[in-house]
Amino acid sequence: MKFMCVSLVICAALIGKVCSSRLDRWVRTGFHYLKLNLCLRVSLPESECKKLSHLHLSGVAVYVSESSAGKVFAILPDPYNTGAARAKQIGYSVDSSLDDESRTNEEFYPGASGHDAVLLLDLSLGESSGHPLVTFYVDFNITEKKCSHMHGIYLGEECLTMAVKTYCQNQLKWRRSRSDRMASRARRTMGRTGRVQHSSGLCEIHFLPLVVGVKDINRTQRLRCVDHPDFARCPQPLPMTSPSLPISSCELSTNSHRCQQQRFATHLSCRLYQTCDHAVLLSGGWQEQITHQHHVQNLQLFYQMLRNNGFHKDHIKTFFAGNGQVAAKDTEGMYPATEKDVIRKHISYICRKQHCADSLVLYLNSPTRNDGTMLLWDRNNNGIADLKERYSVRELLADLAGCRASRVLLFVEQSYCGALSRRLMRSLKDVNVVLLNGLPWVKTAEFWASLHPSQCLIDHLSKQSSMILQLGDAALGLLNVTLAGAPCNSTPPFTEAEMRKEYMGCQNLPTALWYQKRPKSDNNRN
Repeated sequence: MKFMCVSLVICAALIGKVCSSRLDRWVRTGFHYLKLNLCLRVSLPESECKKLSHLHLSGVAVYVSESSAGKVFAILPDPYNTGAARAKQIGYSVDSSLDDESRTNEEFYPGASGHDAVLLLDLSLGESSGHPLVTFYVDFNITEKKCSHMHGIYLGEECLTMAVKTYCQNQLKWRRSRSDRMASRARRTMGRTGRVQHSSGLCEIHFLPLVVGVKDINRTQRLRCVDHPDFARCPQPLPMTSPSLPISSCELSTNSHRCQQQRFATHLSCRLYQTCDHAVLLSGGWQEQITHQHHVQNLQLFYQMLRNNGFHKDHIKTFFAGNGQVAAKDTEGMYPATEKDVIRKHISYICRKQHCADSLVLYLNSPTRNDGTMLLWDRNNNGIADLKERYSVRELLADLAGCRASRVLLFVEQSYCGALSRRLMRSLKDVNVVLLNGLPWVKTAEFWASLHPSQCLIDHLSKQSSMILQLGDAALGLLNVTLAGAPCNSTPPFTEAEMRKEYMGCQNLPTALWYQKRPKSDNNRN
């Protein structure tokens, strides 16, 4: 045991992280374990299980926490409140009466268990953030008996335990069938692994956790991607271009110049006697490690497509990441995704204002939980997504309900679109809303980047026949126009000048038409 402690100190001194040989053993053991057990432990589609069986280590990105940091917590961005039931759901509760910065980590994350290291394997490189990640806790100086009791994998010097959420729906539905018991006996060849099988995939971890030292009051992220010739190349996060402060620090010093936020006046978006095409581009990011250059490129592609189709730059509002993720020269018309209230009020205002919008376009490219909730940005750097840091499907549909735009087009390039799709299908308040959800093999921004101003939406969409099959008759009717709302296949065809004058951008409305469909209450006020 003394030799093990000395070897760990030497490894930390030489490398600053985990010994290469030790890490290699963890990764290969964990990888072999998950290939045998993952489809039994969590619910994955049969196609995913087949793909997993053929997966090689070279296609897996590896993350590990620094071994020299002492005991660490792994914090997940699940929603929480101080209620006992919700506290159990994520394994800890938070006393909101205390100031975040005045609490130790033990006080801020009561009930969280400390471990010697955290190992994470990302099997779905290139997919939108919000897909299952395989996470293991690593504990040193654990006996084989205790490791077995923890349902872990005993390696002689360490114990690897697969991490799942501590309380979730599928743990209430587990059932031990004869086949489960046989599978459990077979898995014991890997070192007495877990005995309880889960019936659905709601307990797996979907985001990089915030791994912090138990004694680290600054809550510095300890989880790092490992560049290794046998593993996949690490994704390159978007470099910070300017220092940023947690939003909570700025809220107490609103007169400070460094805390000023770029603002826009929502009420100036709709002008009297005028209707326009409007767009909102939202790419949350949640934290720096999962915010990459391709997220900026997606926004740029989609923004340029909108401009090519006549959208005025003042009517395209982009919300991206936090502060300092994009160079100043690229931030014109761009606002941080921390401004949830501004995002919601702007969408709601455009929808409620009569004749304000003809086509309202939303492009969504945020990390997404399996219930469809979008994560915006970790404003206070505590790793937990509170109400101000997440945008749920219910909130989005409430902002769009009864929208007075001629058509609302949702271009979605993120995980778990099914939740939004199901809610839309049941809704009677969103009859003019069409969901153009990104499929795993379709990069939404790239797919729509070539859309021409005179091209019918349904014609462009027909390039992906699988997308067409998912749309109902009402949706297909709404798509039988150009992005700016011009009719398709007119005879003779519209000239470019006619398209710009009659449909693209903004059009002036006659006074009689402006007042024709205004609510009676508005007319009575006048």
